[in-house]
Amino acid sequence: MSADLDRPAERPAGTEILSGTGAVARAVRDAGVDVVSAYPITPQTEIVESIAEYVETGELDASFSRVESEHSALSAVMGAAQAGSRTFTATASQGLLYMSEMVWWTAGARLPVVMAIANRALGPPWNIWGSHTDALSQRDAGWSQVFAASVQEAYDLTLAAYRIAENEDVMLPAMVNLDGFTLAHTMQPLELVSETAAHEYLGEISIPHELDVENPRGYGAMTGGEDFWRFRRRMMDAMAAVPDATRGALDDLADVTGREYDLVYTYRTDDADVVIVGLGTMAREAEVAADLLREEDGVDAGVVRPILYTPFPEDEFAAAVGDATPVVLDRSTSFGRGGILTRDVVMALDRPVASVIAGIGGQSVDYEDMARIVRQAEPGETAWFGGEIQ
Repeated sequence: MSADLDRPAERPAGTEILSGTGAVARAVRDAGVDVVSAYPITPQTEIVESIAEYVETGELDASFSRVESEHSALSAVMGAAQAGSRTFTATASQGLLYMSEMVWWTAGARLPVVMAIANRALGPPWNIWGSHTDALSQRDAGWSQVFAASVQEAYDLTLAAYRIAENEDVMLPAMVNLDGFTLAHTMQPLELVSETAAHEYLGEISIPHELDVENPRGYGAMTGGEDFWRFRRRMMDAMAAVPDATRGALDDLADVTGREYDLVYTYRTDDADVVIVGLGTMAREAEVAADLLREEDGVDAGVVRPILYTPFPEDEFAAAVGDATPVVLDRSTSFGRGGILTRDVVMALDRPVASVIAGIGGQSVDYEDMARIVRQAEPGETAWFGGEIQ
């Protein structure tokens, strides 16, 4: 049999029905990653299970490492990235906290690892359902973060994350967030790109400081106060380059797919007097609430949803909100300070906003609840859905 016949057939573009976890796994397959490490934790496990199947069937020519912990999972791909490989891993909740030490090491080493987070509440008490505090607890570790609101976005943003992370002005790791179960286990139509288009979009990975046995260097050595700040300053400059890198990655992806994304997504904001602000699937549901408020209450309502969250795109966000009154729905908590998203919104707008903590730990919040939240929320106050707002 010839070598050509041994080679798997080209994977064409097409449409399939997949879950959010399935979409991330497909994107990892289509990105042609070199190394994947896996440790199971609900609700991300289906991502690495699907990737394992792709490796087993030959659809993905990658090294797949089953490791003994989340800490080891990120350590493994960090080492592989240092050797010049395109890498992937995934986790959630306590697993992300367990790998937190390596979250900082990977960013400080300036390695373009991509990791999916199937967002899930942190314990105690034990809870396996959706919340954003797991990812946002790592907000300041030096990773860019994007939030998907559909199966299609989970696929597209995973591909784009490699372009963002591997941008020569960035060289920082990237997290792709998808709400646990709400998106991770929801089936929706997914449009795939062809294998050739995916490879042309991503190109070959190039890490300027990858290991070179012919030119030995030291990594992670002790650094005194005279130089340590220089490393942090360079990370700050690199993070400042993320918005431009993200725009470029999304624009080029639009050329491939026809699907256009901005750093901040807006819905019916042109004439809005009030806008619902949220991340991920909750903000997608809020679009129905905005329609309901317009139809039943005569309130000109819209939705503003940051797709890029870290670094927070303050200028784009402020332009999207304009003079409208924001009602921020937070699926996260910063104890003593309120919602984490709210804090970034206040920084961007420099004015009081209505803040409501809603939907944490899988609390059900549908579009009728959101409309009720908008009717009751007061600027400058923080309320809890189910508490101050019923």
